Formats: sequence, structure tokens, C-alpha cells
Amino acid sequence: MSFFRLIDKGEGPVRLFVGGVHGREGLTTIHALKKIQSSDVKKGKLIIYNCDATKYISTLDKGYYHTPLGKYIVELIHHYKPEVYVEPHCYRPDSYNRLTDLQRQKRIGVPPLIELEKRVLIGSVSPHIRTSLFKREDVCLTLEMPCIHKENNYMDLEPATHPDLSLELYTKILKTLAASSTRENLEKKMSKKYPLQVEKAREYARAFFGEYPPF
Repeated sequence: MSFFRLIDKGEGPVRLFVGGVHGREGLTTIHALKKIQSSDVKKGKLIIYNCDATKYISTLDKGYYHTPLGKYIVELIHHYKPEVYVEPHCYRPDSYNRLTDLQRQKRIGVPPLIELEKRVLIGSVSPHIRTSLFKREDVCLTLEMPCIHKENNYMDLEPATHPDLSLELYTKILKTLAASSTRENLEKKMSKKYPLQVEKAREYARAFFGEYPPF
């Protein structure tokens, strides 16, 4: 399940994608990360790392970054100094309402994730690293889709929200992120397809980070 790939297209932005950062999420994220090819990166570098399974500890818990894996992720960030940092995650289908709850900030202190479509969600990475390891203009995103695990029950889902369709979109978004050279470039691409979601992300950013937007 552990996977590493470095795509180097010379001068340009540095991107770091780290999937499966806790629990068994890497069993799902690796399906998308392995589909990103050299041709998806136009210039700059892309470092892809998919983690082995670990005990689940939320990245919203500051203690996560004191675990061996948490420390390693911080080391990757320090080493590569990415301008685009993306954490592909997955979630159990029964967690959807909790992750997108409009009261999430009051409940646990961070804004809700935003659905693009097909149950693919987007938001900021943990504030524990967003404001301490990155510059204001850096792109730092969490991307979520339903986990592709045998024990999950998908019988109650609408056909349009089945994980296979989520994975297709999830991979497409990751490839868009891999190809984008600046935050302005990324926002332009995303706004064309998801204008309401991008504006909602800006709204949440202003409310949570003030002048330190994560999107």
C-alpha cells in the first residue's frame, strides 16, 4: 500500500500529495494516486506519497503530528517546501452528514467540507499545519471520497453516488491539481466547473482564517 512517485518537469511549482494519512484510508487513495502520470504535470515537480495503514488519529488532533507518521509528513513538507499540498482522504459513507454538517465549526472547531459532486468533498488541511508550515498564498487542500472497503455498505446509496463514480471524479480533481501552476490558475479552473463551491470555500476561509485563506 505504501507508494512513492516523483515527477520532475524542471522549473516550476512544487506539489506534494500525501494520501492515506490515518487508518486504512490508503487502501482507497492509492487507486487515484497511481493514476497520476508524468503527462499530467506540465512543469515543476509532483511528489506523491501514499501511506501504510496506521492507527486512526484525526489530523485535527494536535497529537497526530507527534506520531511517527505525523512527524514524517512534517519532514516531507520541510524537505520539499511545496506550494501545493494536498491530502487525499476517504470517509465511511455514514460519516458524510458529520463532515458536511453546517454546524461543524461550532461542534469541532473547523468549517464543514464542501461537496463538489458525486460525494467528493473538499476543504482545507488541518489548521495545525496550514498556518505554521505554509505561506498565505500556498494551496493546501483536503480531498475526500467514500472509502472503497469491502465492509462498507453501499446498498443504500443512489447509483449516482457510488464510490466508483466518486473515484473517477476524485482522480480528475487530483490531476487538475497536479497540472495547476498557481492558486489563481487553480481557482479559475475550479470556478468554471464549481462556482458555488469555490465561493463557499472562500467564505469559510474568511470566517475561519481571516486574511489567511486556505483555498
